[in-house]
Amino acid sequence: MCATNRQALQAAAVEAARLGYEAEILTDCLSGEARKMAVELCNTALERQKTLAGNKLCLLAGGETTVTIKGDGKGGRNQEMALAANICLAQTRGICALFAGTDGSDGPTDAAGGFAFAHGVEKMGGLTNAGNFLDENNSNKALALAGELLVTGPTRTNVMDMAILLVEAL
Repeated sequence: MCATNRQALQAAAVEAARLGYEAEILTDCLSGEARKMAVELCNTALERQKTLAGNKLCLLAGGETTVTIKGDGKGGRNQEMALAANICLAQTRGICALFAGTDGSDGPTDAAGGFAFAHGVEKMGGLTNAGNFLDENNSNKALALAGELLVTGPTRTNVMDMAILLVEAL
């Protein structure tokens, strides 16, 4: 039997529930421009955060996005999503995210993806620098500066990519 992205998302939802999160799978057909999809997912998390009453929420999405290369930087679609999410969430609290390739790789790098944490943009040198990294498709360097690269090595499986956003009430 072959695993699917939906099964991976369902397993993540079970684990999130075990850890005390209300888990919701948003989609297993995520597609489109990576940076735009990251902003959409972050905006969904921000909207949902407004209605949380002491609960913790785990939003899950899977699929494969694309990157339109305009710069000469280094990264992959999951790293680009993580960088865009860092920018989107820079002025917020209570939301963090992970964007990762289930095969343990993302673009021509040794990373599987990256994280978005509250102070990541500061570690990248501020919003202007983070935006410049994004414009140059240089997400790998930006996330390395912030200590937000996910490096797993090969997993020997591939059921597309996963986005995991953890949301806490303010």
